[in-house]
Amino acid sequence: MPILAEQVSLFPEWLLEDDAAISSDRAWWVLYTKSRQEKAIARNLLELEIPFYLPLVKKRSLWRGRKLVSYVPVFANYVFLFANQTELSKAWATNRVVRSLPVSDGQRLRTDLRNLQISIASGKPLTVEASLTTGMRVRVKHGPLTGLEGAVLTRRGETRLLVAVDFLKQGVSIEIEDYLLEPV
Repeated sequence: MPILAEQVSLFPEWLLEDDAAISSDRAWWVLYTKSRQEKAIARNLLELEIPFYLPLVKKRSLWRGRKLVSYVPVFANYVFLFANQTELSKAWATNRVVRSLPVSDGQRLRTDLRNLQISIASGKPLTVEASLTTGMRVRVKHGPLTGLEGAVLTRRGETRLLVAVDFLKQGVSIEIEDYLLEPV
């Protein structure tokens, strides 16, 4: 099976921006997809021009002596959808959705997804974190992640910044020096 090139993971590009014009008839939904269907439904949503976000990270692997680069979803089986009821029905019509979960605090989810997008764009290695524990809330005060907020984790003696998507109770962590952090 061929490895696909990087695809659009955010449509429209301004969807996660703080000053984005948000339509009142749309709401955030988390789509739980069939196994390995995240990228396929993202392509379907792009064709239908329905706003979505599928966080993807670069994965390098070795297969039969060849180095391969692929883009894999950060959260297996999840796609974030910003849609009205008609668009949600169209997403279901793709036959790739198992369940759709309404989001009660859309602004909070959008902020979490924006933080996740910034973390991915930094190019730093990410570790997916599940079953989050509460830690000290911090903000990055210097460097390429300036302004990013999250919680502090300590793993194997290294300090990590946890960027969470609270709705899923999952997130990613980035190794970071503690002197770059300040309490929120």
